[in-house]
Amino acid sequence: MKPSMTGTAPRVLIAFAAGSAMLAPAAAQPYPTRPIRLVVSVQPGGNLDMVGRSVADKVSAGLGQRMFVENRPGANSTIGFGSVARAAPDGYTYIMVAQSALVAPRMMRNPPYDPVRDFAGVSHIATLPQLLVVHPSLPVKSVREFIALARARPGELNCATSGNGSGSHLALALFSRTAGVRVMRIPYNGDGPAIIDLLGGQVPVKFDNVSTSLQHVRGGRLRALGVTSAARSALLPEVPAISETVPGFQASIFNGMLAPAATPPEMLARVHAEIVKFTQAPDIRKRFAGQGVELQASATPEAFSAFIQSEYARWARVMEEAGIKPE
Repeated sequence: MKPSMTGTAPRVLIAFAAGSAMLAPAAAQPYPTRPIRLVVSVQPGGNLDMVGRSVADKVSAGLGQRMFVENRPGANSTIGFGSVARAAPDGYTYIMVAQSALVAPRMMRNPPYDPVRDFAGVSHIATLPQLLVVHPSLPVKSVREFIALARARPGELNCATSGNGSGSHLALALFSRTAGVRVMRIPYNGDGPAIIDLLGGQVPVKFDNVSTSLQHVRGGRLRALGVTSAARSALLPEVPAISETVPGFQASIFNGMLAPAATPPEMLARVHAEIVKFTQAPDIRKRFAGQGVELQASATPEAFSAFIQSEYARWARVMEEAGIKPE
């Protein structure tokens, strides 16, 4: 006699329904469900690392999952960027980006990544204006006077910069082109040695980060002629923007965040929303302003992708016109 299935079927259906109900919340669990990696392509302690760690702390709190920083320095940031370009676009790997990451591929014959093709924008985070500063012995007190002196003495004024393709190097190249002057570049192995010689009067001119020049300007050891941001800096409102004398000039350094290309837009938007909160927090804004860093998020992740594309093209033109080539 065959066993009856009448009572078994309902029990199977009930068990299946119960199991489905238990699985549904897990399947619908919102992003993120595990820790997120934020790659910083420079050594610990620098500005990009400092901004990245502060952002990671704030984003971790908002997302409910830890965003941890992984430093992957080397080869002018290309090691870190090459690794993230090859990472899975699953929303669990991001990278901090600065102007140097757009320049570095142009300085290589076979770059390991393309800043536009291989990444999706998350958000702009910070702007670091540079200052055009001179030793007090140089007889100029404004950008206009400096241009006049440089034109009267073409190729005679020396300007300290850090490495090939650095922010200070590119600022000088852009200034020379847009202002129509010829200033001699003196390259240093980093900004530290350059600022020491500037303070000592061995070299009279430099484009330098506000964060490192501010104390010397306020102490009278350097004279600030202009700021490289599009408008005046709230830190030094009495110092004109260089663009007030040289229209269109802008050579500030930016910090932001990228993800591997094809990362789902909803994940980018989720992280972007937390970055907006970070840049708008009054206590955080005040702390970074004291270090010469101005915080501002992009309107959308797509807006930051567009910014990266335009900056990449802009600096490529500057480098081509200035004859800056791979070493």
